[in-house]
Amino acid sequence: MVDPVETAQQQLEKAHESHDESDHWARWMAVAVSCLAASLALVDLGAKSSQTAYLTHNITASDTWNAYQGKNLRANLWNTQATMLLSLPNAADPAVQERIKTAQSEAERMHDEPATGDGMKQLKAKAENQERDRDLAFHAYHGFEYTSSALEISIVLASVSVVTRVHALGLVAAGIGLLAAGYGLAVFAHFV
Repeated sequence: MVDPVETAQQQLEKAHESHDESDHWARWMAVAVSCLAASLALVDLGAKSSQTAYLTHNITASDTWNAYQGKNLRANLWNTQATMLLSLPNAADPAVQERIKTAQSEAERMHDEPATGDGMKQLKAKAENQERDRDLAFHAYHGFEYTSSALEISIVLASVSVVTRVHALGLVAAGIGLLAAGYGLAVFAHFV
């Protein structure tokens, strides 16, 4: 015959063991959620920084291309002036020849001015570098956004794991969180 006191005691011990296990799991998931939330905060910081860098490089590239266009316009005006002076009947006159030479040298200076770095050639290189930096910042911004979304999903899964006591969800959450954090680090280091 089964002793009811002994059975009750066994059930209490079993309940106590499963209670300790669920508390242990809940604590681990709380730590995991805290780590994931801290990672999410850092990733959001990286996303905002990348977004600011994108906007800054985009504006700088636009301004540099505008300066390039201004130089191009002035170069065309100098070239037009030289062409018109050459077509004059008195183009052989030394004063006119001096003005033609000045117009041509000014047009050349608009195209290439290595001393100040303000020639069209130099401005084009600056603008292209700014565009390259802008594109890198834009790519990093999207990488951080993907990472942020994955971390948010892993936080939700870890929380659901605690409520439902389904450990597999917690393991999936940890896996997604680790992958997302690794991807975020790769984005930060410009590996991807």
